Amino acid sequence: MVGSLMYLTASRPDLVFVVCMCARYQASPTKKYLEALKRVFRYLRGTINWGLWYPKDTAMALTAYADADHAGCQDTRRKAEYIAMSGCCAQILWMRSHLTDYGFAFNKIPLYCDNRNYQLADIFTKALSRERFEFLFPRLGMKSMSSETLKRLQEGEEE
Repeated sequence: MVGSLMYLTASRPDLVFVVCMCARYQASPTKKYLEALKRVFRYLRGTINWGLWYPKDTAMALTAYADADHAGCQDTRRKAEYIAMSGCCAQILWMRSHLTDYGFAFNKIPLYCDNRNYQLADIFTKALSRERFEFLFPRLGMKSMSSETLKRLQEGEEE
């Protein structure tokens, strides 16, 4: 079940956090773990048509988001942010290297940390309230892939 969900994270960034959390417990699953997985599949049933849309004529951009978890400690906040951004930079360099192999060149990759861009990184790194999730979800660039929407998108209409 977790492997299937991991496959989906390539086109469903809304699943990244929960799938990573579930993957941590697959070595010794409990009833609570199985209930969480079932809840993910129920969520998928209700959002079956959603996914990332990559129009063929748009430029590809790479943007990075880092999230520092300093557990509310104001004394170590700045250090935690630097550590989070440092780890993110390592991932950016790795990704840029691999994308170069596929013919994509990125010289400037913006990196946003915490309080910028609606804290979009929160959707990948934290368990969020329904209200917060629903606020951030549309900002992921996902669209409904129902047959009507796909037809409009292919014809160039905005949804």
